[in-house]
Amino acid sequence: MALIGFILLCNGAGFLSSLGGHMSLYGQLALPAWAPPPLAFPIAWGTLYTLMGIGAWLVWRAPASPARRTALAVFAVQLLVNMAWTPVFFGAEWFRAGLAVIALVWLAVLAMVLAYRRVSGVAAALQIPLLLWVGFATALNAAIVALN
Repeated sequence: MALIGFILLCNGAGFLSSLGGHMSLYGQLALPAWAPPPLAFPIAWGTLYTLMGIGAWLVWRAPASPARRTALAVFAVQLLVNMAWTPVFFGAEWFRAGLAVIALVWLAVLAMVLAYRRVSGVAAALQIPLLLWVGFATALNAAIVALN
């Protein structure tokens, strides 16, 4: 049940974040040729939030230790920072501020990977797709800033 709870927590955070934005804005922006279609985002994020939940669960079920406490705290901070991007970018339409936020998200995910690695190599490895995707999203956000 805890595994399902962590997966729901992460996907729920993503869903709540999406309520703070006008997702139709994506189709109205000047985009680079390599921008994915709108449908790619819910598929990618749903998968990534699920992997995030599994990783958090793996860390949570590890034996109690200072490393586990730190990893779970970093997870919580990362999730909150992650939730901030959509309302900034799609809600307020502050593309430059969105770029700053997404860069912080990438740093927070990197910190989570490093913290998880001290507790569970599998949990850390499950976050690598998220780190790569957020890196891609950062590049896309930068291109949107340049084009708009």
